[in-house]
Amino acid sequence: MRSVVLTKGVPDFSEGAVSFNEEGHLERGKTPTVMNPNDEFALQAALQTKVRHGGHVSGMSMGPPGYASVLEEAMESVYTDDSYLLSDRELAASDTWATAITLCSAIEKYQEEVADVDLVFAGFKTADGETGQTGPQTCWGLDWPIVTHVLALDIDPDEGILRAKRLVEGDVDEIETVEAPLPCVVIADPEFEPTYRKAAHRLTHKQLRGETQERATDHEEHMTTWDHQDLNLDPDYIGLDGSPTIVSAVDPIPKAPSEREATMVDPGDEDGMETVFEEMHAFAGGD
Repeated sequence: MRSVVLTKGVPDFSEGAVSFNEEGHLERGKTPTVMNPNDEFALQAALQTKVRHGGHVSGMSMGPPGYASVLEEAMESVYTDDSYLLSDRELAASDTWATAITLCSAIEKYQEEVADVDLVFAGFKTADGETGQTGPQTCWGLDWPIVTHVLALDIDPDEGILRAKRLVEGDVDEIETVEAPLPCVVIADPEFEPTYRKAAHRLTHKQLRGETQERATDHEEHMTTWDHQDLNLDPDYIGLDGSPTIVSAVDPIPKAPSEREATMVDPGDEDGMETVFEEMHAFAGGD
């Protein structure tokens, strides 16, 4: 079972150091980066598939060279086997459409040069754009079936079928069971939770953790970098030139104050600790 997981680096908004240029485009090279939180669920879904059915999981990301750290994190925490970074200046400032074109080309190159892909996993949405478009647009480019909001899944390798439970949002939340032929694209829901009920699966999971953590110490040896020329992409259809999205305005994210008022209380001060308890009591009760 061969899987590719699409993951992205997003600004670390908690740092309060997000940088934009004069045109309103995010300067990713000057902004602290972390893995997109929703991609963790896509990686967990791919890992569960590998534990249950064997195979290979590749992490793939498009962005500046610093995104190698995101792919390294994927290897350390969710045990990817190798990584593919799509990176050069021509890809900068891509919107979801230009990003999807690049990812489609990379997956097609992967299939031509590495191996056929059974599953492409992606997160629900990113913490910076929050459009939820890149995964479905990539699927459209591949012309594969797609299953979104996946809560649980399993594979029938003999029949080449994915069976999944997905969340349907309407007036009330409903769960439906669906089937899709392989290859297909899976968009993991934030409520996805991997399950390892068999002892054999739990042992395999433990074994993979040990193997991968050792491999991650030399992550760059397991990472392949492709630029737009490697992917045979026309610069007119990627990056800023190939992005139909227009940024009309950007509101800066305010930085947290460097200094905050604080009251020091000695743990041995009974009256002081009583005051602290009274302040916290309302919040502990959920108010």
